Amino acid sequence: MGIHNSDVADAFDEIADLLSIEGENPFRIRAYRRAARIVRSFPRELAEMRGASEFEAIPGIGADLAKKIVELIDTGRLKALDALRRRVPPQTRELLGLPGLGPVRVRALMSELKVENRQDLERAIAAGRLTTVHGFGAGIQSRLEAALARRGAPEGRLQLSVAAQYAKPLREYLASLSGVSRVEIAGSYRRGRDTVGDLDVLVCAARGAKVFESLRRYADLREISASGTTKASGVLRNGLQVDVRVVPRRSFGAALHYFTGSKDHNLHTRRLAQEKGWKLSEYGLFEGERQLAGATEEGVYRALGLTFIPPELREDRGEIEAAARNALPELIERADIKGDLHVHTDASDGTDSLERMVAAAQAQKLSYVAITDHAKHLGIVHGLDAERLARQADAIDALNERLRGFTIFKGVEVDILEDGKLALADAALERLDVVVVAVHDHFNLSASRQTRRILRALERPRASVLAHPSGRLIGEREPYACDFAKIFDAVRERGGCLEVNGQPSRLDLTDSLIKAALERGVRLSLASDAHSGDQLAHLEGAIRQARRGWATRRDALNTRPVSEVRSVLRQ
Repeated sequence: MGIHNSDVADAFDEIADLLSIEGENPFRIRAYRRAARIVRSFPRELAEMRGASEFEAIPGIGADLAKKIVELIDTGRLKALDALRRRVPPQTRELLGLPGLGPVRVRALMSELKVENRQDLERAIAAGRLTTVHGFGAGIQSRLEAALARRGAPEGRLQLSVAAQYAKPLREYLASLSGVSRVEIAGSYRRGRDTVGDLDVLVCAARGAKVFESLRRYADLREISASGTTKASGVLRNGLQVDVRVVPRRSFGAALHYFTGSKDHNLHTRRLAQEKGWKLSEYGLFEGERQLAGATEEGVYRALGLTFIPPELREDRGEIEAAARNALPELIERADIKGDLHVHTDASDGTDSLERMVAAAQAQKLSYVAITDHAKHLGIVHGLDAERLARQADAIDALNERLRGFTIFKGVEVDILEDGKLALADAALERLDVVVVAVHDHFNLSASRQTRRILRALERPRASVLAHPSGRLIGEREPYACDFAKIFDAVRERGGCLEVNGQPSRLDLTDSLIKAALERGVRLSLASDAHSGDQLAHLEGAIRQARRGWATRRDALNTRPVSEVRSVLRQ
C-alpha cells in the first residue's frame, strides 16, 4: 500500500480531533494540527524520503512525529490512532463529518446532552434541546438537519493538490506497463480546477497489452467496480473514483479532448462540427465514414478552424470564439516568474529562517522575494510589532549587501481590522517596500461593510498588495461577501496588485474573479504565501489558477525584473 502525504496529514488531523473530543492537552492537539498542515502542503512525497532523520529536519516535525510518519509509511497504520479509535466509538467519530461539528462541539454535545451518535443528535434536534448548548444557534441547527437528511450522500470533491498525490503515481504506474506508449489524466484534473471529483485516465497501448490485469494489482486501488475490453472503473484508497480507458492511437487526441471537457466546451465544439456536416466524438472528427482528425487534439481544433485551446481555458467562457479569431492570450508560464511577493519566515508563523528562505528562492531560480511576515494582531502567533519589524528590516538590508544577483524586498503582511484600519500604524510601514494587506477575521460582515472595510485599507499610503482577496478556504470557508468590482477598481486606481494565492487550500482568487479583474485592468501578484522554503513550490498553483483566469505574463507584477518591480512599488 502506498502512503501519500495526504494520508499522513489525515491521520494527524484525526488524532487531533479525537484528542479534542477527549479533552486532551491543547498544546498537544495544536502540535498535531500544525504537523498536518505542514505535511499536507509539503511538496515532496514523504514516502520517497530517507526516514526519521529527514522527517525531523522538516520544521515543525519533531522526533515523536517523525517516528509516527515512519510507522505509518512502513505499516499503513498508527498504533496511537488505533488506540484513540478504540476509545472513541465509531458512531461518535461519524459526527465529525457533519457541517459545523468540529471536535469541540462534539465534546460539548457529549458532555451536556449525552449525544454520542447521529440518532442521539436527531432526537436532540427534534426535542429542541440543541439550542440550549452554547454555540449552537439556528443556523447550525438548520445545516445539521439538512446534512442528517442527506444520509448516504456521495463524498465531496478533493483539493487538486490532494488528488495529484494519487493521480501522478497512477499515471507513472500505467506508463511503466509493457505495450503502453502514452498515459494522460483528463477531466477537471487536466483543466486545473481547484477541486477534483474523479479521475479520467486515457491509455494508448498496443493490442494485447494487459492494462486492466495490471491495474488490479495497483497498490492504491481499493476495488474494481467494472471492467470491459476498453474501460475499467474503480475506487482508489482515498475514495476517489477512477475510470481508465484504453484508446487507439488514431483516436487519442479526440478522446483527450472529449474527456478533458468541460461539458459546455465540448457541446460548443460539437455544434461547430455539426454546422459543417461533421460529427465529433471521443473516437474522432468524421465526415460520414471518413476520419478527418482525431490522433491529436491540435488536429481536431485545426480541422474545426480553431487554434489550439489550452486545457485550463476549456470552460466555454469565450475561448472558442477567441480561438476562431486567433486571439487567445499567450498564457503565463512558470518560466515567466521572476519573484515572489508574499513569503514568511520563522520570525512570525513560518518555519524557516530568513537566510534559508532566500536560499530556497535562489534554488527556485527566482531573482527576488518579499519577506512579508505577519504583523502582530489578535490570533497571529509571534506577529511582528513595530520594533521587531524594524529589526528585521535591518537584517534584510545587511543581507542584501552581501547578495549578488538577488534582491530581498522588505515587507509585512498586516491585518485589515474590522473598521478598515491596519493593524500597524503608517509610521511603522514607511521603510518597507511591500505592504501586503489581508482580511483574517470578521468574514461574515455584510457585503457593503466588508467592501467599505477593504476600500478603506487600500487607501493607506503604503498598501501594495491585497492578499487572498476573497478569504475562501476550499471545503472549509466560503468567500466573504463584497463588491469585487469596486475593489478591483480601487486596486487599479491605486496602482497596487491583487494577489493570486497559490496555497492549495486557498487558490484565491477564483478563475472567474481573475478574469473579471483583468478585464478591469487590474495588475496581479502571483504568490506562494510560502511558510517554508519547500512551499515556494506553491507558485505553481498560483500560475495554474492565473492561467484559468486568462492571465498573461504582462498581467503580473512578479514577471518583471527587479528594477521595474521596485519602480512600481515606489509609486
